[in-house]
Amino acid sequence: MNLNAFFKITYGLYIVTSKNDEIINGHISNTVFQVTAEPPQFAVCTNKDNLTTDLIKQSGVFAVSIIEQDVDINYIGHFGFKSGKDFNKFQDVNYKIGKTGAPIVLDKTAAYFECEVVQKYDVGSHIIFIGKVIESEIINESKIPLTYNHYRNVIKGVSPKNSPTYIDKSKLEHEKTENKSENKSGKMYKCTVCGYVYEPEVGDAEQHIKPGTAFEDLPDNWICPVCGATKDMFEELR
Repeated sequence: MNLNAFFKITYGLYIVTSKNDEIINGHISNTVFQVTAEPPQFAVCTNKDNLTTDLIKQSGVFAVSIIEQDVDINYIGHFGFKSGKDFNKFQDVNYKIGKTGAPIVLDKTAAYFECEVVQKYDVGSHIIFIGKVIESEIINESKIPLTYNHYRNVIKGVSPKNSPTYIDKSKLEHEKTENKSENKSGKMYKCTVCGYVYEPEVGDAEQHIKPGTAFEDLPDNWICPVCGATKDMFEELR
């Protein structure tokens, strides 16, 4: 079996959100699709370990915000590689509360749908929720929706472990290193969790790492600025 064939399937990228009482959360999903036209219904597939999954089960509602193409890996990392169990994903994020009570992300999104759950299916590690659309709106008509192909091949992103489309890199038959270059400041290292690349000549201003700092010289408590992975989760780009 050639696992690279799975990368040829076309997906969009979305933020699936929900709530329960005062708790709100959301995560990146590429498994959102329309299943019926009348009444309009959408299916979303979420990992059982995700906080958002618990909120959907408890409230019976979810919202889907369609991510626009003009995003960077830090935006994806905020919603896709960090857990809402550890921090508030909506702090400093532009959003509104919809008719269902679910949060709707307004930053870097093109449109949204709100749904009420009508059916759910246990599929092992994930749950598929079928929701009837009760509201939809365009946020920015001019924006192009982000696709998984653009995310993987242009932004150089990967799927997190809780994603339905996650593939263990070690199992790929023909995995290619996308970036083999080095620069005068040292070798570059890539996070094996989210795909972030540490560039010595750029450094990491957020964690007060000066430009020109080699990866080997980063403090032991330095973490990936996108997903929070530790240094031992990085691999050298060859």
